[in-house]
Amino acid sequence: MLASLSIRDIVLIEKLDLTLSDGLTVLTGETGAGKSILLDSVSLALGGRGDGALVRHGQVKGQVTLAFDLSPDHPAHAILAAADLPDEDQLVIRRTQMADGRTRASVNEEAVSVQTLRLIGASLVELHGQHADRALVDPASHRALLDAYGGLAADVAALGGLWRRWREARESARDERRRLETAEKEADYIRHAVEELTALGPEPGEEAALSERRSAMMRAEKIAADLSEALDAVSGGASPIPSLSAAVRRLERRAGESQDLIRPAVEAIDQALDALELARGHLESALADADFEPRELEKIEERLFALRAAARKYAVSPDALPEVAARFAAQIEQLDQSEARLARLDAAAAEAEAAYRGAAGRLSQARVAAAAALDGAVGAELPPLKLERAEFLTKVVSDPGAAGPEGYDGVEFWVRTNPGSRPGPMMKVASGGELARFLLALKVVLADRGSAPTLIFDEIDTGVGGAVADAIGQRLARLSRKVQVLCVTHAPQVAARAHHHLLIAKDTANPADAALPLGEAPVTTRVAPLTPALRREEIARMLAGATVTSEARAAADRLLKAAR
Repeated sequence: MLASLSIRDIVLIEKLDLTLSDGLTVLTGETGAGKSILLDSVSLALGGRGDGALVRHGQVKGQVTLAFDLSPDHPAHAILAAADLPDEDQLVIRRTQMADGRTRASVNEEAVSVQTLRLIGASLVELHGQHADRALVDPASHRALLDAYGGLAADVAALGGLWRRWREARESARDERRRLETAEKEADYIRHAVEELTALGPEPGEEAALSERRSAMMRAEKIAADLSEALDAVSGGASPIPSLSAAVRRLERRAGESQDLIRPAVEAIDQALDALELARGHLESALADADFEPRELEKIEERLFALRAAARKYAVSPDALPEVAARFAAQIEQLDQSEARLARLDAAAAEAEAAYRGAAGRLSQARVAAAAALDGAVGAELPPLKLERAEFLTKVVSDPGAAGPEGYDGVEFWVRTNPGSRPGPMMKVASGGELARFLLALKVVLADRGSAPTLIFDEIDTGVGGAVADAIGQRLARLSRKVQVLCVTHAPQVAARAHHHLLIAKDTANPADAALPLGEAPVTTRVAPLTPALRREEIARMLAGATVTSEARAAADRLLKAAR
C-alpha cells in the first residue's frame, strides 16, 4: 500500500508530508482548494507527463516522493529484479520536475527511465477518474481482468507453454522444409560432385606425396640420361675398348721381336682397358639404380593434374578434397532422409497444434463461463448505484485464426445503459458519471483479483447524491477491506464511511506577511487529518454549505452513526 506521500513546491503546495494507512481514506475540501493538484502530483510520481508549469512559482524545481509497503508476492518485486533495481523493505519512488520542463525519476534512489517508472507505478496504484480510467479505456487489459476473476491464470500459463511448443515445432518443420527445398535445387550438382569425387578417390596428403615422387623421378631421368651417355662413351659404338684391344693384340704379336720396348706399352694399355671395364660396370650399376618406368611418371602427372583441377573446381586445397567429398555425401544422405524427417516434424507440429487448440478451446469456454459470472456479479452492484436499467456485458469474441500465447479470445467490457438501446464499448456508451459507477461496480467485484493494491478515485460521486452517494460510499468501504482506497469526494455520504479523513484547504504561505497588498499574499494548499470533532464539522459543511447549522451537524452525526 501507499505508506507516505511527500510533495515539495508543486503548484500551490509548498511542503506536504502525509502518512497514509490502509482502508478507505477520503480527501475533502472546498472547490479550488487543491485536490486536483494532489492527484496531479501522484500521477507525476507514477510516470505521468511532466510539465514545468507544475513547479511552484519562483522555484526551480518541484518534487514528489511516494513510499510503498509491499507484500512479499507483489509483482513489483519481479519488475525491480528485471530492471536490476534494489529491492528493499520499502519501495520509494521519487520524481523531480524542473521549471524548464525536464524531469528526473528514481526508484530506491536509483535513476530510472520514465518507461520503467510507469511500469512499476502501474503495478502499485490505479488512478480512476470519470474520464481517465486506463483499465477501461484499453481493452487489452480486459482479458487479463476476466482471467483474474475466473481464476484462469494457471490455465493461461499452461496454454502459453503449449503455444511455445507448437511454435517451436512449427519453426523446426519450416526450417527443415526450407533446407529440403534448397537441397533439392542443388541435388543434381551435389550428386554429380559425389560421383566425380568418389571416382577420383582423393586421399589426405596424396598431392604432396605425388609431387615429391614426381620430382624424384624427374631428377632420376636427368641423371639416367647422363649415365647412359657416359656408358655409351665407355662401351658403346664410340668406345675405345675395341681399338685398344686390337692394338694390344698387335703389340703382343710383336713382343718377341722387342720385348723390352713393347711390354711397358702393353701393360699400360691393359690397365686402361681394365679401368674402362671397371667404369662400364659402375655405369651400368648406376644406370640400373636410376632406372624408372616412364609410364609411371606419366600416370603421376595425370593424377596430379586431376587432383589440382578438382581442387580448383571446388575452391579448396587438394588435401581438403576428401572432406568435400564426405560433406557432399552427407548432404546426399541428408537429402535422402529429409522427406522422412520432414514428415516426422510435420506430425509433431500437428500434434502440438492439436494440443494447443484443445487447451485454447477449453480456456475459451471457461472465459465464456467466467464472463457470465462476472456480468452477474457486476450487474448485482448496479441497481444501488442508480444503474438499475443498465446492463454490463463482457464480450468474448473467439478467432482461432488469431491464436497467441494467451489463446485466441478477444475480451472487451460493453454496457447497455437503457433497455432497448444498442450495447457498445463501455468508454463509448457510458457518460462520465455512469462510467465512474460502472467502474466502481467492476472494481468491487475484482477487488482481490487483477487490481493494484492502491486505488485512487477522483470525484467518483460527481452528479449523484442521497441514496446513490451512500451506495457509492458503501462500495468504496467494501473495496477498502481488500485494497487501500483513496477517494477525493464532495459527497458527505461517502466521507462518512471513510476510515481516515483528510481536509484539503488553502492558506497563506506566511501569515506574518500581513503588510502585503491585498491579493498578493502567497497561497499554499495544506492537507491535514481531521479529529472526530473536526470531521463531524467538515461533513456538516459538506451537507449545509457555507453556513453550518445545528441541523447539518445533527445530519452529520446520523451519517457517521449509520456508517459505523
